[in-house]
Amino acid sequence: MSVITHIEDLRVLAKKRVPRMFYDYADSGSWTESTYRANESDFAKIKLRQRVAVNMENRSTAAKMVGIPMAMPVAIAPVGLTGMQHADGEIHAARAAEKAGIRFTLSTMSICSIEDVAAATTQPFWFQLYVMRDRDFIERLVDRAKAAKCDALVLTLDLQILGQRHKDLKNGLSAPPKPTLANLLNLATKPRWCLGMAGTKRRQFGNIVGHVKGVENMGSLSAWTAQQFDPRLNWGDVEWIKKRWGGKLILKGIQDVEDAKLAVQSGADALIVSNHGGRQLDGAQSSIEALPAIAAAVGNQIEVHMDGGIRSGQDVLKAWALGARGTYIGRAMVWGLGALGEEGVAKALAIIRNELDLTMAFCGHTQIGTVDRSILLPGTAPDERRA
Repeated sequence: MSVITHIEDLRVLAKKRVPRMFYDYADSGSWTESTYRANESDFAKIKLRQRVAVNMENRSTAAKMVGIPMAMPVAIAPVGLTGMQHADGEIHAARAAEKAGIRFTLSTMSICSIEDVAAATTQPFWFQLYVMRDRDFIERLVDRAKAAKCDALVLTLDLQILGQRHKDLKNGLSAPPKPTLANLLNLATKPRWCLGMAGTKRRQFGNIVGHVKGVENMGSLSAWTAQQFDPRLNWGDVEWIKKRWGGKLILKGIQDVEDAKLAVQSGADALIVSNHGGRQLDGAQSSIEALPAIAAAVGNQIEVHMDGGIRSGQDVLKAWALGARGTYIGRAMVWGLGALGEEGVAKALAIIRNELDLTMAFCGHTQIGTVDRSILLPGTAPDERRA
């Protein structure tokens, strides 16, 4: 195996090792995928100012997200079906996050359950909640996250209905994969993955199967979510969930200043500027383009985070300079996991932290807390380009 030096190396290896339907599930957006591509490419338009002859000793990337100390302002984003990228994937990713000194966020649509991850880790993790029609199930899910000592709840607001992702429909996405001829032929080329999955019983949605009346197997993810995800979700529900939870609440999926102001009114601790990785409304702004206006409007009233398109420590630094006090990686984690399991997630996090540390130094800073938009070349930030 060649030397792995950046996230792209992990993506290439993951593509070789992960069955096509699960690789495609992570590496896709809705419709034309224009927003998915823009999430990544819009970072490249932002240019940095190099500074020299600055003492670069004693550097630190340490920061806090919702008051919790982190080795860097990065958390692992919630990603559904992570346990289909690699056997017991959520457990491996959570362990790698713990060792790296950051937080892992477990998706409602994970393969390993809340209890599985809690049993395999020693530090708290965060739990991401989707609101289902079955409110009794949601209350129990929140209570299970409390019992597992999760120290933040991430409530996703932008998936009341599912955006159309062509690859998932064409691949017949399901967990576990259906034994069609195309799937069996593809699986035959992924012996490492198959061996791993043969060694675990965790092959369905662990937070849901056995916890929802009448759901013993999931079949089609899209059919189940169409039946279960609640299109009526509104700000009143946020209030109900906040009260039930009682801990740190982070609202995910804010792309508009008006919604950011409503997030402040809801009393949440943080919001995540996010377009769901370009997987919902295609043609929406990239997250990094939407960030500056939201940070300017509400950044002094609520902690602003962002996700979408982060592939390097440079991206993390650019987001921080534009007002994000936390960032999340999804695909970079998934590719590390698919490539090399826990070691691959650890590698992805180490790559990002190293890039963040070096870039910060080249821009003349030794502490991330002192970084602001003065590290950016004038005229290259999204809000300045529009002006």
